[in-house]
Amino acid sequence: MLQTREIALNRWLSEQFNNSHIALKPLTGDAGFRRYFRFEHKKNSYIAVDAPSTYCNNQAFIDIQANIKQAGILVPELKYVDNQNGFFCLSDLGDTMLADKLSLSSMKYCYQQAMALIPQLASLNVANLAAFDDDFVQMELNIFVEWLLGEHLAITLNEQELHQLQQCFDVLKQNISAQPKVFMHRDFHSRNLMWLEQGIAVIDFQDAVHGPVTYDIVSLLRDCYVKWPNEQVVELFDYFVSTYGAYLIDEQIDRATWWRWFELTGLQRHVKAAGIFARLKHRDGKDGYLKDIPLTLAYIIDVSSHYPELEYLHHLVKTTVVPALEARSNKQ
Repeated sequence: MLQTREIALNRWLSEQFNNSHIALKPLTGDAGFRRYFRFEHKKNSYIAVDAPSTYCNNQAFIDIQANIKQAGILVPELKYVDNQNGFFCLSDLGDTMLADKLSLSSMKYCYQQAMALIPQLASLNVANLAAFDDDFVQMELNIFVEWLLGEHLAITLNEQELHQLQQCFDVLKQNISAQPKVFMHRDFHSRNLMWLEQGIAVIDFQDAVHGPVTYDIVSLLRDCYVKWPNEQVVELFDYFVSTYGAYLIDEQIDRATWWRWFELTGLQRHVKAAGIFARLKHRDGKDGYLKDIPLTLAYIIDVSSHYPELEYLHHLVKTTVVPALEARSNKQ
């Protein structure tokens, strides 16, 4: 099936470029169902995308790309589109991600450049976006129970334990519900931001939703793939609130409220991500994200330790989930 689609993609691209020979070079896999290729034509480089319409919301990609571009934010250009078959030809933004520029000495400057995009994104039209509401958040949290606990670690919770965990999940849902809602990229992290001479470009935006105001900043500063010293995260977060807070929220919000929003929103994201990394392995046959589960669990343990109402989640992950994950890794 994949080979058949690649042949069809190649044929379609050839037609767009006057029946030229197209040599596709596969790029590193996406966490979703999309596949990316690079090719050259007359010394220009392009990105080809195979995005099966059965699994990918391609119209959302097209609409959101136009929305972001209109705001003056750098995004890949849509050169050619076959929405029916799920084929795209995009401009090539190169290989340098924000992640490639980060170090202890550079991260402050790099993140300040990236976070300047957040209020621009937040102001975008949300009319056609899904709402990141209680049902949506609960669906994401359930991935943790089904795929990390159940499928990956064979951990079964009894009725009382499930009730205690749900109480913790309810705290996370209430935190998200309490926040003002804006355009939310949903995967605003260092691997989805491209470092260009003319500025930072945004990619992987097709899953944007109408969601909480702190989601994108916590996705950036508490990245699922890299962890920074907490004092630097706090400094950057305070810079973000003092510099951009008034652009994001009309009313005055005290720093303690901002910080709670930030921490618990990040916690919900890490619970979800831990489950998704396990699902990628067991449902989609992608092993590469298993190595990122320990960091998401470390975030959960650290943040939940500061909130008594999340004591059960803290205890579950620290005393049951992490040992089970370590035992599974040692066994393999």
